Amino acid sequence: MPHAGFVHLRVHTAYSLAEGAIPVKDLVKLCAAQAIPAVAVTDTNNLFGAVEFADAAVKSGVQPIMGLQLAIAPADHGERGRRPDPTSVVLLAQNPTGWSNLTALSTAAFMGEESGRPHEVTLALLLARSAGLLCLTGGAEGPLGRLLQDGQAEAADALLDRLQAGFPGRLYIELQRHGLPAEQQVEALLIDRAYARDLPLVATNDCYFIGPDDYVAQDALLCIAAGTTVGTTERRRLTPDHRFRSAAEMAELFADLPEAVNNSLVIARRCSAIARTSKPILPAFPCPDGVTEEGELRRLAREGLEWRLAHQVLTPSMDQESREEIAVPYRKRLEFELDVIVGMRFPGYFLIVSDFIQWAKREAIPVGPGRGSGAGSVVAWSLQITDLDPLRFGLIFERFLNPERVSMPDFDIDFCQDKRDRVIDYVARKYGVDRVAQIITFGKLQARAVVRDVGRVLEMPLGQVDRLAKMVPNNPANPVTLAQAIATEPRLQEARAGDETVARLFAIALKLEGLYRHASTHAAGVVIGDRPLVESVPLYRDPRSPMLVTQYSMKWAEAAGLVKFDFLGLKTLTVLDLSVRLLAERGVVVALAGLALDDRKTYDMLSRGDTVGVFQLESSGMRDALKKLKPDTFEDIIAMVALYRPGPMDNIPKYIACKHGTEAPDYLHPSLEGVLKETYGVIIYQEQVMQIAQILAGYSLGEADLLRRAMGKKIKAEMDKQRSRFVEGAQARGVEARRAADIFDLVDKFAGYGFNKSHAAAYALVAYQTAWLKANHPVAFLAASMTLDLANTDKLNVFRQELARLAIPLLQPDI
Repeated sequence: MPHAGFVHLRVHTAYSLAEGAIPVKDLVKLCAAQAIPAVAVTDTNNLFGAVEFADAAVKSGVQPIMGLQLAIAPADHGERGRRPDPTSVVLLAQNPTGWSNLTALSTAAFMGEESGRPHEVTLALLLARSAGLLCLTGGAEGPLGRLLQDGQAEAADALLDRLQAGFPGRLYIELQRHGLPAEQQVEALLIDRAYARDLPLVATNDCYFIGPDDYVAQDALLCIAAGTTVGTTERRRLTPDHRFRSAAEMAELFADLPEAVNNSLVIARRCSAIARTSKPILPAFPCPDGVTEEGELRRLAREGLEWRLAHQVLTPSMDQESREEIAVPYRKRLEFELDVIVGMRFPGYFLIVSDFIQWAKREAIPVGPGRGSGAGSVVAWSLQITDLDPLRFGLIFERFLNPERVSMPDFDIDFCQDKRDRVIDYVARKYGVDRVAQIITFGKLQARAVVRDVGRVLEMPLGQVDRLAKMVPNNPANPVTLAQAIATEPRLQEARAGDETVARLFAIALKLEGLYRHASTHAAGVVIGDRPLVESVPLYRDPRSPMLVTQYSMKWAEAAGLVKFDFLGLKTLTVLDLSVRLLAERGVVVALAGLALDDRKTYDMLSRGDTVGVFQLESSGMRDALKKLKPDTFEDIIAMVALYRPGPMDNIPKYIACKHGTEAPDYLHPSLEGVLKETYGVIIYQEQVMQIAQILAGYSLGEADLLRRAMGKKIKAEMDKQRSRFVEGAQARGVEARRAADIFDLVDKFAGYGFNKSHAAAYALVAYQTAWLKANHPVAFLAASMTLDLANTDKLNVFRQELARLAIPLLQPDI
């Protein structure tokens, strides 16, 4: 199939925030459908979508052209000292040098260091970074066109001299025909200069939306961004022609200047740069002279394990033979994990995480005992990254790091929310402020919000819009789209059918839903580079934060080779810390890390459901479940943390019945009793799924992790393959084929919502610590809890009622 004779070189995707209305994937599909061989994305000042665009385009057989619409700061302040508005040029990367310069220019625009104002760069900086870039002059509203509009021919020629010298053989006079008076005013002047200087012309269409039917919605989007309404006279508007015109339309539109259309293809052929992707690149961890990261990791992990064994596992009353017998499994597991970590080339990652966690602990910054599957690693426990003994609680390393499924380890670390920033500052100082950044995230126009926003710009009555928005279900855990809400809510259907304005609101909102409206900073993600980050990715500056921020969101920052570290703020750790400090002020010393996990007062309190303020266990449904369960072991808390979620919650009655002996547990097969006894035959954890496959069907734990993932994704072809493997393996161990298939189906059913035991166990420990404090020192615990919720009057009232229930006066002379 022959390709189209035109390439779009000026396209604003949804990453031109609250301005562009073309999702990246839709753009690529459109080009492929119209046989347009290449396309340039030129979002306003940013490269937010560069890697996503390159990835989608290559997969669709469309050549991605990496570009940018860049604002250029005015040369002077104009009349009476008033600074003119900046104008923009389009820059397209020809080669890797051009891509590096594009990255640097976009970063500089957000830093505002050269021009003195954010979102623009000086002409001098543009020219200094021109290598490897093609420059399009910007049309009527570019710096050249603006000077010609203002009748400043000499200044226009001087600017053109500088651009031509800065972009030798790489400068194009850009022409646009959206029917705007300014375009008609300067077109002949631009063409004259192009011919006089032997500069090529290029035709572009400034695309902000896909087709004519999207114009009204895109206009509403501009109003949302500007805080105006569609009826406002003096506001920014585009024309219906700022759409993705077809190649045929562009050829017809510029029939008098065919070379301007053809040059779009010439430019596409000249551009061969692409946004860089890379395997993970870790910064070097500073080790003693002559010591490798592997050597340092092995030394620290072995020393750390011996400390854990001596202080937390072995007791003085044990004889030497017993001590050795207990220690052997830990040491074997440690060496196995170290070999895997070294083989996967991740020693540096563990050293980096251990270093900043141990620094936090030395600085008395509370750190959580673990989070996610990392709590299953003995190496992590030995390095004090986690604080839960993996062997004691049957936690599996392969759930975290599996050599048969190569992916970066990912420790999510909880810190006291008030001191989390100090840890990030430490990391920035250690590795360099230019090598550490937070990660950008993009706020979307969600179902309820887009109804409110569109209703406002249409100037509909506030009460009417509020009623419509509240009819849209609001469930952050399982959000519904506006289309789903309308399809399932008769009142929304009636409102749309009975009111043209409401119908218009929904028509616009459905087109805008899901578009990006603003950029912000990821709550926890931080990347650390092995070089100045601007050499790897474009950077952004959040006006609310002094730290650098990547222009790529988490998924695409990792695709670009950056390694993410999660620094999460957990209020409960702050509550625990304050409780302990309040007690210490009165001479009561509490070491939470050393608490015995068998405190009777704590379990009695949990069995009564007295869990207001207790981490993970305070909802009314959870309290009811605890009253029925009457937990008496730490394993019961782990199970409840894992079970109390939609889906697994259905198994709580069976767990309780089996625990209390009113129902017999079903272990599926005699060989699985050891795996399922702790949970009374109920498959609760992903780790149990892995162990069942290992014991019954001969899987390695690495293979079993792949099985677990396949069961979670429910891909039929993969499931059929795994079923055959499972049944054959079970048969080889004496299990009848039909029984093996039945067990596979049962395991598959549970695996769909099985929970990560490592995470459940770590969070159960935090839950136990809060419960212990409430049971043994309720005044200090509730005082700390109320202090941390001073701004939340609803929560304060809950605590006030709890004080009354416990007969604790609000004013305490002593806690």
